[in-house]
Amino acid sequence: MAQLSDDCFAFGGPLLSVEAAGALIAERVPAIAGIETVSLRNAPGRVLAEELRAPGALPRFFNSAVDGYAFRHADLALQGDTRLPIAARVQAGARAAPLVPGSATRIFTGAPMPDGADTVMMQEDAREEAGAVLLQPGLKRGANCRPAGEDLPAGALALPAGTRLTAPDIGLAAALGCATLRVRRRVRVGVFSTGDELGEPGAALRPAQTYDSNRFTLMALLARLPAEVADLGILPDDREATAGALRAAAADHDLLLTSGGVSTGEADHLRAAIGSGGRLVFWRLAIKPGRPAAMGVVGGTPVIGLPGNPVAAVITFLHLARPMVLRLSGAAAETLPRFAAIADFAYRKKAGRREYVRVSLAFADGLPLARKYPREGAGLLTSLTQSDAFAELQEDVTVVTPGDQVRVLPFGEVF
Repeated sequence: MAQLSDDCFAFGGPLLSVEAAGALIAERVPAIAGIETVSLRNAPGRVLAEELRAPGALPRFFNSAVDGYAFRHADLALQGDTRLPIAARVQAGARAAPLVPGSATRIFTGAPMPDGADTVMMQEDAREEAGAVLLQPGLKRGANCRPAGEDLPAGALALPAGTRLTAPDIGLAAALGCATLRVRRRVRVGVFSTGDELGEPGAALRPAQTYDSNRFTLMALLARLPAEVADLGILPDDREATAGALRAAAADHDLLLTSGGVSTGEADHLRAAIGSGGRLVFWRLAIKPGRPAAMGVVGGTPVIGLPGNPVAAVITFLHLARPMVLRLSGAAAETLPRFAAIADFAYRKKAGRREYVRVSLAFADGLPLARKYPREGAGLLTSLTQSDAFAELQEDVTVVTPGDQVRVLPFGEVF
């Protein structure tokens, strides 16, 4: 477990900005212990524990980048075609005979360059004729060739520690001859929902109950991160029961994640439950939706309490839980992906807080057009399934008019 100190998140301000929340996590949360060796098949999404350096040059040898004809550049005439006899042929995976000066070798992509050859002409630019090849003038020395070490010289840094391994990373490791990689173990995250009003999907509901959706949304979001997720069910609206469940779960998890019960209502017990078993730092984030959020430490394990409204839970997850998981996993810092769009809506907001407006995106020439979802409400799950992104309105923005440039956070990159 990470074993954080109870006061590691101490913060005295009334509202915490998104950047300040991220800075606290980055500065005060250590990576969990535990390294394991996995095969390349099991490495995607894992966090590299140790830097990977090239054990040898990549590519290993001087080779052709195209199908064509290898020759000495010095044999190429400055004017008019050059006629060279084809003295040899070499395919990828075969050894090349040394080049006879004044001749050419028929060569294929990836094949080793013959000793003495330094240039390749693409087959489309040459013409075979009676056992010889006619080469056009004007080609530069070294054209269409890949020198040894062009991609990486021996000993060069290929992947730094903390890399969250993607498909290209796995391909690079394979090209370097690695069958396995040393990675951090996954962060063990326990996920609760809270509230007597919630029932399990598939079960019969009591009167005034609704099916729990947040727990499944959060577990799906965690599935895209280097996390091992445990479904810990629904906590009742009972302070002592909640405190006991948090203490028990803290013993074998690196992070506890809950939704609901973090506001100021009489049935909102999560903040008190955290405080009774550890230390609570109530983060009221300066964002909308999603201002009420609880964060603290129980038994050395960080606990993040997200709002109960589905949209607010997703937004606060992205700003609190996502960076926490990445930090615990030892991953390099990752900012949320954002790009520019043109607003196709009018909107007013208060200064001093960041707001997230659900939008759909229309792509044509230039920047995409962001169209606001027609209904408000942090409880509308369909506003997430029928939109493409959040338009992120900064703290100093109070008015958006059609034609303004806005920054959007695309769902496809994080969902």
